[in-house]
Amino acid sequence: MAEFDPKALIKNLASAPGIYQMYDESGDVIYVGKARNLKKRVSSYFSRTIQDPKTQSLVASIANIEVTLTRTENDALLLESNLIKKFLPRYNVLLRDDKSYPYLFLSAHPDFPRLDFHRGAKKAKGKYYGPYPHSGSVRETLSLLQKLFKLRQCSEPFFQNRTRPCLQYQIKRCTGPCVGYVTAEDYQEQVRHVQLFLGGKSEQIINELVEKMHQASKAHEFENAAKFRDQVGTLRRLQEKQYVVGDKGDIDVLGAVLEMGVVCIHVMTIRAGRLLGGKAYFPQSPKGVTLEETLSSFMSQYYLNMVRSEATPKRIVLGIFFEELDWLASALSEQLKTEIKIVTKVRGLQARWLDMANANAQYALTHHLANKMSSFRRMEALQQALHLSEMPEEIECYDVSHTLGEATVASCVVFNREGAKKSDYRRFNIHDVTAGDDYAALEQALKRRYTKLKTVNGKGPDIILIDGGKGQLHVAERVIEELQVSGVLLIAISKGRSRKPGMEILTVSGRDQQLRLPADSLAMHLLQQIRDEAHRFAITAHRGQRNKARQHSSLEDIPGIGAKRRRALLQHFGGLQEVRRAGVEAIAKVPGISLQLAQLIHDALR
Repeated sequence: MAEFDPKALIKNLASAPGIYQMYDESGDVIYVGKARNLKKRVSSYFSRTIQDPKTQSLVASIANIEVTLTRTENDALLLESNLIKKFLPRYNVLLRDDKSYPYLFLSAHPDFPRLDFHRGAKKAKGKYYGPYPHSGSVRETLSLLQKLFKLRQCSEPFFQNRTRPCLQYQIKRCTGPCVGYVTAEDYQEQVRHVQLFLGGKSEQIINELVEKMHQASKAHEFENAAKFRDQVGTLRRLQEKQYVVGDKGDIDVLGAVLEMGVVCIHVMTIRAGRLLGGKAYFPQSPKGVTLEETLSSFMSQYYLNMVRSEATPKRIVLGIFFEELDWLASALSEQLKTEIKIVTKVRGLQARWLDMANANAQYALTHHLANKMSSFRRMEALQQALHLSEMPEEIECYDVSHTLGEATVASCVVFNREGAKKSDYRRFNIHDVTAGDDYAALEQALKRRYTKLKTVNGKGPDIILIDGGKGQLHVAERVIEELQVSGVLLIAISKGRSRKPGMEILTVSGRDQQLRLPADSLAMHLLQQIRDEAHRFAITAHRGQRNKARQHSSLEDIPGIGAKRRRALLQHFGGLQEVRRAGVEAIAKVPGISLQLAQLIHDALR
């Protein structure tokens, strides 16, 4: 290969818009850039006045430069974003693609539409609400809407083949349309309320419910009046705590901070005046890149590639100005055929939103730096290993422990991006199942956990990890289907035939092929850690229950026998076995034991 001569390249460059790709000696793309004037922009890299260490390092690595002319400046911006996504050059700011965004989906069923979590292609007929910044936001909103309006969540085959109401009806999260417990007219009224709520018109719903409450009260239908009153109260609390109501528009607010060479950008998503939630991003940046450069590259990749037209806001608010803002706004507006405004100077409510976004970015960055080398990297590795669209926020793992069926206990441990979340650990003492039936024990634990989660409007995990194989996974799938838990990935982890650590087999719900990760995989280390912690927590709880049962005396279960009389009986006969053998008259000879009580003891022990 001939030696690279930048002067010869620059001499023949056109003063036109386009992109340039820089290569190293190995032929790898190390940087992709855009330019309104290619000749002027490329020549700036070889100026003697360059002081920036990052640019000096980049220039020293260049072995070749290729350019591509584009029709317009906006085409150059879009092509640059696509090429960065394709080649992942090491000197560019890189944003990991989330592939798709979660939505709430209201189906087009003529009488009884279902409301559920949705991610992926929008093939089904119905309305899609969102996008939400992450799946946790969708599940939280879905849980609230189920409590308020009780729309069904089940799939069409499940709905059409029911002969009795499911647990959703029993815990008052559904009105039971599958078995005719609600008329189509009443159900459609709740559907209309959901549409108003998701359209940011909760005040209209409140006014309607208040009027219905008054009418029911006048008609002496106090039970219905109380129901409307409770709905109004819940909606009022949501307005105060869950959502910010203000500018009636689709707005993204970006907070950005830089510390110790790491940038955090927090994107707050506001749709129809409601704050749907936020998500922190940590773009991979080469050393020496400024916050302005990182934010500029982040916005190009985020809005030109990641967010589809229906997900892009009409207004983007940020607190940092950089030269390419107008260029980016123009490219977005052209691509989406609608005007997109990017502003850096705001007042009032939007200024408060910007302060909130910056505060969240600072908080997320502080925690990220503290855990950067441990839990966060492992969770990120798990996302890559399982090809997930976004990094899991929370994982729950279940294990069952017993000794030949005695004192069966199921455990649930919780891990998030910061590691073990011990305040959320749970244990379940298993009752009324066949001794040694691990499947039934697991089913009971999952039902108790997710029935309660539905009742208290909990958010729930992104992944449920089960210590076991295909059998345990099928049990979990059945429970999740019965309780209509959406947006959760089920994984079973088994040790395989060798039973050696590092040889575990993963069975992922909905996937045909089992997965075996390398023994040195960070993702495998995370799953092993979570599995082992669930086992430790389960066996500790089991041993406590077993020891308690073995120390328990059957005399304690007899009414009228306290600690003093129990001690007297054991001392008189020399042990519980001799008490069992004694007759009524012999027991009555013990001080403090009447003939009537002796008869009761005799019958209870026999």
